[in-house]
Amino acid sequence: MKISEFTFELPQELIAQTPAQRRGDDRLLAIDRKTGEYRDLHMRDFPSLIEPGSVVVVNDTRVRKARVFGISETGGKVEFLFTGAVGPDRWQAMVSKSRKQRPGKGFEFLTPSGELYCKAVIDTDVDDNDSGSSLKVVRFDRPVDESFFQVCGHVPLPPYIKREDDFNDEQRYQTIFANECGSMASPTAGLHFTPEMVTELEKNGVEILHITLHVGMGTFLPVRTENLEDHVMHTESYHVSEDVAQKINRAKAEGRRIVAIGTTSVRTLESAVDRQTGLLKAGSSATNLFIKPGFQFMIVDQMLTNFHTPESTLLVLVSAFAGREHILAAYRHAVEERYHFFSYGDATFLM
Repeated sequence: MKISEFTFELPQELIAQTPAQRRGDDRLLAIDRKTGEYRDLHMRDFPSLIEPGSVVVVNDTRVRKARVFGISETGGKVEFLFTGAVGPDRWQAMVSKSRKQRPGKGFEFLTPSGELYCKAVIDTDVDDNDSGSSLKVVRFDRPVDESFFQVCGHVPLPPYIKREDDFNDEQRYQTIFANECGSMASPTAGLHFTPEMVTELEKNGVEILHITLHVGMGTFLPVRTENLEDHVMHTESYHVSEDVAQKINRAKAEGRRIVAIGTTSVRTLESAVDRQTGLLKAGSSATNLFIKPGFQFMIVDQMLTNFHTPESTLLVLVSAFAGREHILAAYRHAVEERYHFFSYGDATFLM
């Protein structure tokens, strides 16, 4: 198949720039993945759509405030997007004006009040095919942990949100399940949940389980090949606990539905399953699974997810789950009905 088969017209004004005024006050398009029929609902209706006894699986990754501005030796402001640690005092980063940031160049990182927090130098260049760009290794003058990002960092909002982050994003770009820090982006389907919604689900006999997949910057990369078979997915790390694996395997054996919250949960579950036995395996690993039409889903029965960008791997994934024609027809309806799209937008439930 060709990536050009997964496109639709999306007016720019439908790309959500801010979250709903209150968490959970979002619209929900429920789509029957067998028939393609859809219903216009709201997220408050979601608990009533879940069959008692079902298992809802959420991603508990936490977004790191990985966007940090440094002051160069010449006084210029340089943006760093830190993608991961390679040692206690060394981190990989995407850096603005990358060609000018040569090994040995020094930077200072300041607190919001203007005090020096730490210094760093560009250590080495890294060719990183996974991120689609050249990274730098940055060596700090002392070990750096999450406190550095909490003090000096900014929320790394997606590139299609055309504004600077603000204090509200520190809360609203995290899900209520966020616990394990390490993501470059939020697992946005989880942004719709409130504690009250979780309580309602549990009262209805629904079990909520946590897995972890840390979202990488590759999630925003365009598909650069026309043929889907030629595209290589970025790699992301995940973890499934022994307890969660056992509970999901028990639920599948008993014929209960597994409801994945977000494509990150889908990719984790379908990556961690033993495709010979059909059993979910516990443990930590990494995945570059590209789910496209023809894929056999072995764990996931239903999926809550946001609306995705045209010609993206995520649009291909939901098309594999619910059928390309069904998804594109539902998306055309969503555009006509002025749904909001992408990270801070509305949701779809693929039943």
